[in-house]
Amino acid sequence: MAKTNCTLVYEFILLGFAESTELKILLFIFFLTIYFITLVGNFGMFLLIQIDSRLHTPMHFFLSNLSLLDLCYSSVVTPKMLIDFVTESKSISLRECAAQMWFFSFFVAAEAYLLASMAYDRYVAISNPLLYMVMMSRKTCLLLLVPPCFAGLLNAMTHTVMTFQLTFCKSEINHFFCDIPAVISLSCSDTQINKMVLFIMSSTFGSLSGIFTIISYIYILCAILRIQSVEGQRKAFSTCSTHFTAVSIFYVTLFCIYVQPSHSFLAVQGKVFSVFYTVVIPMLNPLIYSVRNKEVQTAVGRVIRRKGLL
Repeated sequence: MAKTNCTLVYEFILLGFAESTELKILLFIFFLTIYFITLVGNFGMFLLIQIDSRLHTPMHFFLSNLSLLDLCYSSVVTPKMLIDFVTESKSISLRECAAQMWFFSFFVAAEAYLLASMAYDRYVAISNPLLYMVMMSRKTCLLLLVPPCFAGLLNAMTHTVMTFQLTFCKSEINHFFCDIPAVISLSCSDTQINKMVLFIMSSTFGSLSGIFTIISYIYILCAILRIQSVEGQRKAFSTCSTHFTAVSIFYVTLFCIYVQPSHSFLAVQGKVFSVFYTVVIPMLNPLIYSVRNKEVQTAVGRVIRRKGLL
């Protein structure tokens, strides 16, 4: 009966953030600046690692892939959000919405597992520094990219297919992109299975990658404590602190919005956390890794001198 009493929807309206023109302009400038920094930072990091042979190490191999993921999943969301700030029409077709959900779900899940692979890389670097390059061969690094790709594909296919098999009778998405909980809430179909699958998969994927990362850092901490010299411990902590910072920020925001009972989802809360992990984190990662990574800083200096800019 619910389906026969509602008008079917063929496009959505993204409500976004602001109603007043002045606030929209300020937000447009703010997010455009962040997106510009994200593009320059991540593409610059990726390009730097590709062209500087001294950065062709396992750690920087993973870092280049992280930059590529950040660049992609930020670009899935931010351009549409910026367009909606300056246009009257905020509509998005069902196909465009499904595509945005698919790519975003893929990139976010892939990044979670890539961060876990990077934690394992840091464990090997600290616990077996002499065998590091042997243990983290090119083949091993490529194999460690398989879980992120598999998790991304499974996450994207499951949620996108299940979501767009629903019937929608409300068109206004109280969000700035086609996030899974926000789209599901518009359906006049029974969404209990969708909400349960979302909670279970988010919990499982987040827990598996999170547990793997935590275990890696427990072993890293034990390895650091076995180092005799204070200087050696300081260098080891410095090596891992950058990655640990990026991991902590990423996981905290994702758990706050996805790993919770569906009935506790709040639109305002969802927007705040979503801004953080879709817009802010992709900008922060290259800044964190460049500021805390002396090898990257040295490589930037070499490139600048090589181009005759200094």
